[in-house]
Amino acid sequence: MMKYIFAITFLLNTNLTFGQSNSEKDTLISNPNYDKTLSEKLGGDDYGMKSYFLVILKTGTNTTTDKELIAESFRGHMNNINRLVEEGKLIVAGPLGKNDNKYRGIFILNNLKTMEEAKELLQTDLAIKNGILDYEIFTWYGSAALPEYLPLSDKIWKIKP
Repeated sequence: MMKYIFAITFLLNTNLTFGQSNSEKDTLISNPNYDKTLSEKLGGDDYGMKSYFLVILKTGTNTTTDKELIAESFRGHMNNINRLVEEGKLIVAGPLGKNDNKYRGIFILNNLKTMEEAKELLQTDLAIKNGILDYEIFTWYGSAALPEYLPLSDKIWKIKP
C-alpha cells in the first residue's frame, strides 16, 4: 500500500511541476507588448534581434598629401553615407575619437545577406576605394529595432553634417 501512495504522490507532484499547458508557459515568458507586424517588418527573430554587419573604418594605406584628392574622397564618403541611409542599407555611421588603433569610425550595415555583399557595398565609398580609409568587418547580432531611430534623428539636428 505504501508503494502505491508514494507512486501516486510522485505522479501528482510531477504533474503539478511539469504539467503546465503551453499557453500557461507562454504567458510566463512572452512579451505583452509584442507587435508581430513590426517585428516582421524589421526582420526580428523571436528575441527581437537580427544580424547586421559592423564595419570599423580605419586609416587606409594611401598616405597622399594631395588635399584635392582627400577632399574629393571624403565628399564622396559623405555622399555615399547619405545614399546608403536612403536605401536602408546603412543605419549607423559616425566617427570615433582619437585612438592607438587608427580606427576612424563605424558603420552598421543593414539588409545585406552576405559578407561578400557587404564588402562590395563598401567599395562604393570613394574614401575606401581611394585607399584613404580601410575597414574591418564583423557580423553583429543586435536589436532589430535599431533602424527605427533614423526617422527621429532627422528631427534633432540643427546643421546638416
